[in-house]
Amino acid sequence: MTGLEHIAAAFAGRDKRAALMPYLMGGFPDVETSAAIGDACIDAGADLLELGIPFSDPLADGPVIQAAGTAALRAGATTDAVLGVCERLAARAPVVLMTYVNIVLARGIERFAGQAAAVGAAGLIVPDVPLEESAELRAACDAAGLALVPLVAPTTPDERLRRIGAGARGFVYTVSVTGTTGERRALDPGPLLQRVKAATDVPVALGFGISTPQQAAEAAAAGADGVIVGSRLVRAAAEADRPAAEVGRLVGELAAGLA
Repeated sequence: MTGLEHIAAAFAGRDKRAALMPYLMGGFPDVETSAAIGDACIDAGADLLELGIPFSDPLADGPVIQAAGTAALRAGATTDAVLGVCERLAARAPVVLMTYVNIVLARGIERFAGQAAAVGAAGLIVPDVPLEESAELRAACDAAGLALVPLVAPTTPDERLRRIGAGARGFVYTVSVTGTTGERRALDPGPLLQRVKAATDVPVALGFGISTPQQAAEAAAAGADGVIVGSRLVRAAAEADRPAAEVGRLVGELAAGLA
């Protein structure tokens, strides 16, 4: 199957509940442990994975994920090493790579898309490529069978939302709040989810701010087809003596909350 088909199958096979998509930082706290964390997420009930490639200027990330990316880079993590983690995990679940455009441009758009597809990636999330500048990258992803997943936010106007939704691949990553990634105490995603779902035919996944099983369940009840959890899991990986076991435990609780 192509990456697009892998993503579609993951959403279609969720038994009417929201798909669970944990985020992990590739290479954090080290390359091997990051792969073990991904395995633990899948074992605990993850339907898809979002795998971050560490970058020096991660504009969409909050302090927890920024710190993890910095630590991964200092420990010697490379893009090739993270692609290796992707290859290991993609044999078990769809993996969507989260990266920034400088990493893509450094290799060349077509080459990067081809390498991502070769290691089994299902798609790419590139938050610093706006709709107006995405045509070349989308074409390369389409040619490689990858989903270029767009992001929308509470501030996205309706007309722009319709254009983004019409060209979306895989799913629409819906940012629940203004600002960067990070845990939030309260969310009210219902109105935003309704707007996004009315603008696209692909699944709608909600991220940024979700950290507890209750919040995940509330997002699903509000209409999210998928729930993305990042900062809480990355924080657990940073704090735990056994990162994979602790992240797996938390993902199990999130999966139970969505059951």
